[in-house]
Amino acid sequence: MHPWAAIVGVALILVILWDAFETIVLSRRVSRKFRITRYFYRVLWTPWRAAAKRMPPGNSRENLLTVFGPLSLILLFAFWALGLVISFGLLHWGLATQLTGPGGRAGFGEDVYMSGTTFFTLGLGDVTPRTALARALTVLESGLGFAFLALVIGYLPLISQAFSRREVNISMLDARAGSPPTAALLLRRHRREGGEDLRALLRDWERWSAELLESHVSFPVLSYFRSQHDNQSWVAALTTILDVCAFVMVHIDDGARPAARLTFAMARHAVVDMCAVFRLKPTPPPANRLPPEEEKRLESFLAAGGLPLEAADGASAKLTALRAMYEPQVQALASFLIMALPEWIPGAEVKDQWHTLG
Repeated sequence: MHPWAAIVGVALILVILWDAFETIVLSRRVSRKFRITRYFYRVLWTPWRAAAKRMPPGNSRENLLTVFGPLSLILLFAFWALGLVISFGLLHWGLATQLTGPGGRAGFGEDVYMSGTTFFTLGLGDVTPRTALARALTVLESGLGFAFLALVIGYLPLISQAFSRREVNISMLDARAGSPPTAALLLRRHRREGGEDLRALLRDWERWSAELLESHVSFPVLSYFRSQHDNQSWVAALTTILDVCAFVMVHIDDGARPAARLTFAMARHAVVDMCAVFRLKPTPPPANRLPPEEEKRLESFLAAGGLPLEAADGASAKLTALRAMYEPQVQALASFLIMALPEWIPGAEVKDQWHTLG
């Protein structure tokens, strides 16, 4: 017998099962520092991100980054399964459960092989348990294998549905705010004669921000899933909505301010919590996203579209203070996930996605 191997096997089984429970079943953020999944993603994402940053921006880089989210899930499941197979193999070996292979062979290799065929419910029968303890461990591992596969099968559609719900509003931003989205276009288009009510739009995005907060804090792997088009992302969409809310709270007084305040609070809550999930320190943007000359151009752009602006004293300072409440967080997320932040005003050469497709 090897008591140390049995102790290690039991410890690994408990740690892996608890980590899988926290990742798949527990719908809340886990603040504990040591987690297998956290270190797994740190080890996997660091070189992947470094390789992507060496590539020039464009389709090749986005194709590489797009693969990471779905592939990392498959690798995580495989990592858990391999860990459980080896752990039960250690348990058989450490307790000397007397597994017998073809020709009477026995040893750690036979124990791990038996563990693998049991976990994946193959039931080949070429290695057989001879004692009551071996049979009990075999039954336990077989049931655990069934439960593990059931959890994985149920988890993948959940992730897919959460991703689809997130992307619906992001895709709708194309006609509303351009691609990539900008606060200036969204405000201008929603204030045109016959345009949609800005308050209703902000309420929709308040709910979207709340759903993003709940889904991405509970299942952080969703953060790595990229949008369908290279010039769209959930970070850019969230930043655009925060820009719009900040501008409305300072410059527009037509009844939309209460909705803007609520949406701003929820969207900022989302970016702050996402930084906490990835343990990111807020980082100010390397360059001012809205310098004074651009702010003047923004006001002229909106005024030309018929948007009445309030020229209150200290408006620029208030807008700067509001931006300081979220820009360091969205910059940290954008840098970590390699997702570009949107501009405030669209460039002259930028066209909506629906104009360029086909």
